[in-house]
Amino acid sequence: MHWIDWLITIIPVGLVLWLAFYSRRYARGVADFLAAGRVAGRYVICVGDLEAGLGLYTMVMLVEVNYQTGYALSFWEYLVAPLSIVMALTGYCTYRYRETKALSMGQFLELRYNRSFRIFASFIRATSETLANGIGPAVAANFFIYYLGLPHRWMVGGFEVPLYATVMALCLLMAVIVMWTGGRVSLLITDCIQGLMSYPIFVIITVYVLTTFSWSGEISPALMDRVPGQSFLNPFDIEQLRDFNIFALAVTVMIRILNRASWFGADNTGSGRTPHEQKMAGILGTWRNGFAMVMCTMVAIAIITVLTHENFARDARVIRQELSRKVIEEVVADAGMRDRLRTNLDAIPEQRHRIGIDAPLSQKHNLDTPYLDTVSDTLGKDGESNFIFQKFRTKYFQMMTAVSFREMLPIGLAGLFCLLMVMLMISTDASRMFNSTTVIMQDIIMPLRRTPLTPEQHVLWLRMSAVMVAVFFFLFSMYFVQLDYIRMFTTIMAGVWLGGAGPVMVFGLYSRFGNTAGAFAAVIFGSGVSLAGMFLQRIWAQYAYPFIDRMGWAEAGDKFLRAVSSPFSPYIEWHLDPVKFPINSWELLGIAMTGGLICYVGASLLTYRKPYNLERMLHRGKYSIDGEKHIKSPWTWRSFIDRWLAWSVFAYTFGYQIGLCFVVVVIWNVISPWPAEWWSLYFYVNSLLIAGVIGVISTVWFMIGGIIDTRRLFRDLDARLDNPLDNGRVENHVSLMDKAVFQAKDLNDEDSEEKKKQR
Repeated sequence: MHWIDWLITIIPVGLVLWLAFYSRRYARGVADFLAAGRVAGRYVICVGDLEAGLGLYTMVMLVEVNYQTGYALSFWEYLVAPLSIVMALTGYCTYRYRETKALSMGQFLELRYNRSFRIFASFIRATSETLANGIGPAVAANFFIYYLGLPHRWMVGGFEVPLYATVMALCLLMAVIVMWTGGRVSLLITDCIQGLMSYPIFVIITVYVLTTFSWSGEISPALMDRVPGQSFLNPFDIEQLRDFNIFALAVTVMIRILNRASWFGADNTGSGRTPHEQKMAGILGTWRNGFAMVMCTMVAIAIITVLTHENFARDARVIRQELSRKVIEEVVADAGMRDRLRTNLDAIPEQRHRIGIDAPLSQKHNLDTPYLDTVSDTLGKDGESNFIFQKFRTKYFQMMTAVSFREMLPIGLAGLFCLLMVMLMISTDASRMFNSTTVIMQDIIMPLRRTPLTPEQHVLWLRMSAVMVAVFFFLFSMYFVQLDYIRMFTTIMAGVWLGGAGPVMVFGLYSRFGNTAGAFAAVIFGSGVSLAGMFLQRIWAQYAYPFIDRMGWAEAGDKFLRAVSSPFSPYIEWHLDPVKFPINSWELLGIAMTGGLICYVGASLLTYRKPYNLERMLHRGKYSIDGEKHIKSPWTWRSFIDRWLAWSVFAYTFGYQIGLCFVVVVIWNVISPWPAEWWSLYFYVNSLLIAGVIGVISTVWFMIGGIIDTRRLFRDLDARLDNPLDNGRVENHVSLMDKAVFQAKDLNDEDSEEKKKQR
C-alpha cells in the first residue's frame, strides 16, 4: 500500500486503542466489566452490535458464498425475515427467560435442570463458541498477508519465522487490549466508535463499485451467464446448487425457531440503560445495517464481474495467477513441487469468456476450473495429494477477496478498505473472546468454587480468562487445518452446541414434561453428531477415503449413499468423493438438531414422573416476588417515536419485503415466469437502488443517533464516577439476584424431603 493508505489505516486504529485505555477508568466492578453498568442507549448498542456482528471473516465468508451461488437464494430468505419480527413481538423465549430472573444461561440451566447439567452444557457451549470463533484470527492474519502482499515467512535473528504467526499475534493483542482494559465498557465504546467510522466507508466502497462497473453492460451479463439449475439471479432456477441451497435455508429456519434462546447472553443484551432501551435496540436492528449489507453485496458483485467478464480478462489472469502462487507458497512444503506448480500455472493462457457465445458457467466448469485442475493433476491423486489440494482449494476461494481488491482499489480507497477490515477484525475478535470468557467464568468456574471471589478477584480472573482464550485462539488457528468454506466450518462448529441446545432451552421454558435426562440426551446426541462429522471431514481425503478404497467398499458405499439421499434429490445428493466428505455441514447440523429434538422428547417421556412446576420457575401466581404490576405508559414525544419505529419495522417487513417483494413476485412468476433480464432488473432495483436509499437514510440517522448516544454514555459514566453509591447499587443488585435464583432452585427441588423439613 501507499504511505497515504498506511496513514489512513494507522491513525484511526490508534484512536480506537486509546479509547480502550481511556475507558478503563469506568470499569470499577464486576457489573461494569460484564454489563457496562447498564447505562448504554439504543443507538450505542445498535451501532456496536453491527460492528461486532459483521466482522472481517464474516465479510470474507459472505463473498466466498456469493461467488459460488450468486444472489438467487437470497430471494427465499424473505421467508426467514418475518420470523425474527414475530418472535420479537410475541416475546418467544425472551419473556419467559426474563421471568426466571436468571442473569445467565448457566443459572437458568441449573434452575430448570441441575448443577451437573449446568456445568456440562456450559462446557459444551464454551467449546463450541470458542471453536467456531477461533477461525477469526486465522482468517484475519491471512487476509492481511494477502491484501498487503506480505511474504509468508520472514527472518528474525537469523531464523525463518512464519509471518502468519506474527500477524495473528498482533491481531489478537489488539483485541486483548480492548478487552483487558474495561471489559464490556471498553467493548461498547470502541465498537460504537468503530461503527460510526465504518458507515462512511460502506458508502464510499459501494459508490466506487457502482461507478466503476456498468450494470447493464458488465455486471448483469456476468450474473446471468449460468447453466440451467444454477442461476445467480432466478430463484426458481437453483435446484442444482450444492452446499448453499434450499436445504441450507430450511436448516436456517429451523435454527431460528428451535435455537432462539441458545445464545442468550452472548452480546450486549445486559448493557441497556433500561429494558425499554434494550428492546428498542433490537427493533432498530432492522434498520441499523444501512450500507453494510449493500456494500458486502457490491464487493462480491465486483469480484464476480472482474473474474468472469471478458472486459477484465487481463486483470482476471493477474489476480488468479497471483492468488494461486501465494496459496502454493503457503500450503505446499516441497520446493520442487512448488516450482512445477508455478510452471504449469504460468502456462494457463488469458481466458476470454464470450458471454452468449461460449458455454455458460457452472459450479464444476468455470474460469477457475483450469487452475484447480492444474494443481490437482500436478499434485497427484493419492491421499496426501488430495489433502494438499483440499487445502489449496479452500484457501484459493477464501483469499480471493484480499487479492482481488488489492489489485482493484486505487490509492486512498485501498487504505479505507484496509482500515475497515482492521476495525471489523478488532471488534469481532474482542467481542467473541469476551463472550467465551464470560461463559467459562460465570457458568463453569464460578459454580465449581465453594467460596465467592471478591469483586477485585472476580475482575482479575475474568481478565486472565480472556488472555487464556486468546492463547487458545492463537494455538487453534496455528495448528488446525481448515478444509471447507468458512460458512461450513462455523456451521459445524456451532452445531456442537446448537445440535442439542434448542429443545433444552425451548422445552425448558415451555414444557412441563422436560427433565434432566432429556436435556443430557439431546446435548450428547447433538454434539456427538457434529463432532463426529467434523472429525470425518478432517481425515476424509487423507485417511478415510483411501482406507475405504483399499478395502474395496467404495462402489458399495457410493450406491448406499446415493440410495439414502435420493428421496431428497436434487437438494441433497450424497456420493463418495476422494477429496471431500459426502455429507456437508448444513446436512450434519440438520441431522444433529432433528436427532437432538427426538432424544430430548423421548428421554424425558421415558423418565417422566410428574409435571414440572413452571409457575415456581417463572415466579407467577402465588410464587410472584414482584407483586401485581400495573403498567401505564404516559404519552410523550419519545414514546410516540418509539411506536412509530416499531410500526415502521412491521410495515417494512410484512408490507414491503413479504407482501410486495415476495408474495406478489411469486404469484406473478407462477402465472408467467420472468426471463433472466427481469430478475436482473428486480435485483438491481430492490437490492441496490431501494436498499441504497434506505441505507443512506439509516446511515445518517444512526450516525447522528450514535454520536448523541455516545456523548450521553460518557456523561452517564462520568456521573457514576462521582456517585459511588450507584455502582454499589448495581453490584448489590447482581448479588441479590444471584441469591434469588439459587433460592428459587432450592424451592424447586421438591423431591428432597430433608429440604422440606428444613423449610
